[in-house]
Amino acid sequence: MDIKTFAFAASSPPLPVITAAKLAGISPPIDTSLSPDSAPTFLFSDGLKLHGACVLLRYIGRVASLPNFYGQNAFESCQIDEWLEYAPILSSGPAFENGCKYIDEYLEKRTFLVGYSLSIADLAIWAGLAGSGKRWESLRKSKKYPNLVRWFNSIVTEHGTALNEVTSVYVGKKGLGEPTETKSKDQSAVTDKVKNVNGDVSENNKGGSKPSAEIDLPDAEVGKVRLRFAPEPSGYLHIGHSKAALLNKYFAERYQGQVIVRFDDTNPAKESNEFVDNLLKDIDTLGIKYEQITYTSDYFPELMEMAEKLIRQGKAYVDDTPREQMQKERMDGIESKCRNNSVEENIKLWKEMIAGTERGLQCCVRGKLDMQDPNKSLRDPVYYRCNPMPHHRIGSKYKVYPTYDFACPFVDAREGITHALRSSEYHDRNAQYYRIQEDMGVSKVLIYEFSRLNMVYTLLSKRKLLWFVQNGKVDGWDDARFPTVQGIVRRGLKIEALIQFIVEQGASKNLNLMEWDKLWTINKKIIDPVCPRHTAVITDRRVLLTLTDGPEKPFVRIIPRHKKYEAAGDKATTYTKRIWIDHADTESISAGEEVTLMDWGNAIVKEIEKDQDGNITGLSGVLHLEGSVKTTKLKLTWLPDIDELVSLTLVEFDYLITKKKLEEGEDFIDVLNPCTKKETLAYGDSNMRNLQRGDILQLERKGYFRCDVPFVRPSQPIVLFAIPDGRQQTCLK
Repeated sequence: MDIKTFAFAASSPPLPVITAAKLAGISPPIDTSLSPDSAPTFLFSDGLKLHGACVLLRYIGRVASLPNFYGQNAFESCQIDEWLEYAPILSSGPAFENGCKYIDEYLEKRTFLVGYSLSIADLAIWAGLAGSGKRWESLRKSKKYPNLVRWFNSIVTEHGTALNEVTSVYVGKKGLGEPTETKSKDQSAVTDKVKNVNGDVSENNKGGSKPSAEIDLPDAEVGKVRLRFAPEPSGYLHIGHSKAALLNKYFAERYQGQVIVRFDDTNPAKESNEFVDNLLKDIDTLGIKYEQITYTSDYFPELMEMAEKLIRQGKAYVDDTPREQMQKERMDGIESKCRNNSVEENIKLWKEMIAGTERGLQCCVRGKLDMQDPNKSLRDPVYYRCNPMPHHRIGSKYKVYPTYDFACPFVDAREGITHALRSSEYHDRNAQYYRIQEDMGVSKVLIYEFSRLNMVYTLLSKRKLLWFVQNGKVDGWDDARFPTVQGIVRRGLKIEALIQFIVEQGASKNLNLMEWDKLWTINKKIIDPVCPRHTAVITDRRVLLTLTDGPEKPFVRIIPRHKKYEAAGDKATTYTKRIWIDHADTESISAGEEVTLMDWGNAIVKEIEKDQDGNITGLSGVLHLEGSVKTTKLKLTWLPDIDELVSLTLVEFDYLITKKKLEEGEDFIDVLNPCTKKETLAYGDSNMRNLQRGDILQLERKGYFRCDVPFVRPSQPIVLFAIPDGRQQTCLK
C-alpha cells in the first residue's frame, strides 16, 4: 500500500515527518494546500488516510528499512512514544529552554535518545530544535547544553546532506552548515533567563527581541569589560532597577566581560539582611549571571584609610556645621568656617568620629573641592558621617560610614570596574565622581549613562514604597500592586515580558514616562498561546438555566485545556440538565433566542423567570446541538450544577496613586487611590483543584489570572489575581 499524497499546511510543515520520510527513502508527492488548523495527512492509494504528525512518524518508523527506527522491542517503542509526546514542548515558545535543559541532562551518558541507533524519537527532537531557527543556533554556539549540542552535531555529521535539503526548504535558506563547536558567547541581547507561563525555565526571550539599535560602550575592549550592578539593600528590586541590571548584563554579554553584584551597604539605618536575600532572589529571577558578590562594607578599612589620607593631604576636612546650615551654605557657595582648619585639628576630630563620641557625632568629613563651582555637587560633598546604629553585616564595629559619593568611586576602581552604568538623574554628579577618583589617585572608571525608567501612576522611590509597607497600605514588598519584581511577577507578569520591554528601549538617555499597557500587552502575547482555559461564574445573582431535554444523568467529556496548545493538557467537563450562567449574561438574552453554550453547542432559551423587581431568577430552554455557532450572537460560558465546583476569589488591582506623574514637591499622600483592590466571589470548574501557586490561566470571557492561593480545602477559596492584558483599565469602584 503506497502513500499517494503527503498533505500538510504550508504555514506549519511537520518537520519531523518530512525528515523521517527523507531518511527512510519515502518520497510521496507533497500537497501543501491544507488549511492551517488541519493535521498533516498520508493519503494512501486505496483511499485510506492517516492523520497527525505522531501517527505519521510511527507509520514511517514501522515501514522504514532503517534498523530499530521504531525501537527493537515493545519497551523501546514505548520509550520512543514518550519522546514523540514530549517533542511539542520545543515548539511551545516559553518552554523551549526548559526542554533543552531536560534533554541535555538525559543525554549525559547517551548517544541516542532510545537504544543504540537513530530512531524517530531522535528526529522528532532534532526537528524541534532545527525548526526553532536562530533560537537554537544561538544556544548551539554556547556552552550551556554540551550534551544536547554533541548529540545534535553527531546527527548533522551523519545525515547532514539529507537534513540540509529539508531545512533549506522548510526552515531557512542557510541550511545547517557544519557541526558547531560548543564555545564562545551569544551576544544577541539581554534575553537570557526567563520563565514560561507556569514556571518552567526558558533561557531565551520568546520574541528574540534586541535593542532597537546596537549600543556601544565607549573605549570598551572585548574580553576586558568589567561591570557592576550595585543596589543598596534598603528595599526590594523594582522595575527601575531591572533596567540597570539588564543593561549591565547586555554589555557584559556583548563584550564577553563580567558583571559583579555589589551591595552598597553604607547606610545601616535603612539596610537589612532581608533586603540582601530578596535582592539576590530578584537578580536570579532576572537571569543575571554574575561573577561574584561583594559588599561596600568589605572595603570599610580601606575607605577609612583613604579618608584619613585625604585629610592629611589637605583634600578633605572635618566639619561640625549643623546639617541645615551646611546645605544652605553649599547652595549659596559659602565656605564652611571649618574649611581651613589645620590637618592636626581635622585628624583629632576624625578620631572623635571614629570613636563615636558626643563631639564626633556632631561632625562629618567633607571633600575640599570647589565651593564656587556652578555644579553644586562639587561644592565640598560629604564623605563620611557618624552613625551609631549597628550594621546588618558587621554589627557595631564602626561608628562612621562613608557616603555613596565617596565609597562608589573608590570601590569601583578597587574592584577593577571598567564602566559604571548610572542613570542620567546623576548626570551632575559625574564630574564629582571623576574629581574624587582623581584626588584619591585611583584608576579612572568610565561612566555610562542611561535614562531612568519611569512608569505612569507609579512610585519608584524606596522611601515612598516603604511608607506603603509600614502603614499597611499593601501586604508587603511583594504586593501585586507594587512595582517590585516580586510584586509584578505575583500579579502575573512573565519575566520574559519584562526583559523584552526593557531591551526594546535600549540604553536611551532620553527621560521617558512609560505606559504599563505596553508591558502588559507584551505579556499577553507570551501567555495567551500557552495558558490553559478554565470557566468561572460570578457567585452573586448567578442564574440557573434548565435544559428540559438535557441529560437526565450527568456525563463527562475530556476536552483540551487549550485548543491550540496540546501541552496544556486536558480537563474533564461535566454536562448536566441544569447549568449556571452569569447574571450579566442573562440580561442580554431574549425569550426564544438561540445562544451558544461554549464547549457544548447551541440551545434555545424558551422562558425567562423574573422576580417582582424584574430581576432574572431563572431560565429554561432546550438544546439545539445541530444549530450553527456562527448564527448566534451570544457565546455563553457556563458551569454544571454539581457539588464538585470550587470556590474562587477573583482579585483585581488598581494603581496606588491617581496621578500619572507627580510634580516636583508634590506629596504622594495627597493623590493616594482610595480603592486599589477589589475581590469578587465566583465558582470555578472542578479542574481548578489542580492549580498550583503561580500558575497562569485564562477564565474564558473574563481574562487572564494568576493563582496566588491554590486549592486547600472546599471551605477555603482559590485566590486568583487578575492579570492586565494591555487594555486601559478604569479605576475600581
